[in-house]
Amino acid sequence: MAVPEDWMGARLQEPVELHTDRPHAARVYDVLLGGKTNYPADREAAERTLAALPFAATIARQNRGFMHRAVRHLSAEAGIQQFLDIGTGIPTPPNLHEIVQVGAPESRVVYADNDPIVLAHSRALHTSHPQGRTAYIQADLTRPGQILRNEKLQQTLDLGQPVALTLIAVLHWLPPECDPYAVVGELMDAFAPGSYLALTYVTADFEPEALQEVSENFESKGSHVNARSKGEVLRFFDGLELVDPGLTVVHRWRPDPVELGAITWSDVDVPLYAGVGRKG
Repeated sequence: MAVPEDWMGARLQEPVELHTDRPHAARVYDVLLGGKTNYPADREAAERTLAALPFAATIARQNRGFMHRAVRHLSAEAGIQQFLDIGTGIPTPPNLHEIVQVGAPESRVVYADNDPIVLAHSRALHTSHPQGRTAYIQADLTRPGQILRNEKLQQTLDLGQPVALTLIAVLHWLPPECDPYAVVGELMDAFAPGSYLALTYVTADFEPEALQEVSENFESKGSHVNARSKGEVLRFFDGLELVDPGLTVVHRWRPDPVELGAITWSDVDVPLYAGVGRKG
């Protein structure tokens, strides 16, 4: 029997197990953002997360807001026209390409994620401006070499020109046996000078007991969460030039004046560091 094709004409693999019986980071994130692409296990994990971290939904929204501000800066001010977003998650408009192609319609964006449910919704990630291009690849961040060698990536991005790598709230989900610094290093080494790294990373610097409770909740369901200190997160930017204001809590990275005035929580309520660095 012939193997069916997806909407882009690509050969589909055998049916993939979505593991809906256990929470997945992308789907829990979707719950916190008010989305509908999630399952009971994800909603239960979100409820437990909110019980331990009452500002969890705020954290999710601020994380998303940072991505918007960071890529807008990279596109409009730094002149970057190529983006590789790993750990894309379930599409939530406006997506990265929708932001950068407003001012630079020729921009090219490659999305990558290892969650089959993201693949199922990846059509929303291909609505590129006619002058630009987008692509989605099913890929695992623990194997950066496979991402870089992916045919769709190589057809979409020119690695001889600067690329912005965005790793938004994904590195702290890597399994314990994976060295996240080596992963980031291998990816950035493949990019031309003038490329950028933008990331967010969860920390236990402010609420260690709450973060421990959240981590144990996910660990019990088969997912790993590894919080890091500010110094440890800074290591991801070794050899890069940090863009002002450096590494800071996520909502303090170049906030819009209106957004800044609307903040009703303290920095310790949003235990997520954010930063952008340039490769010289």
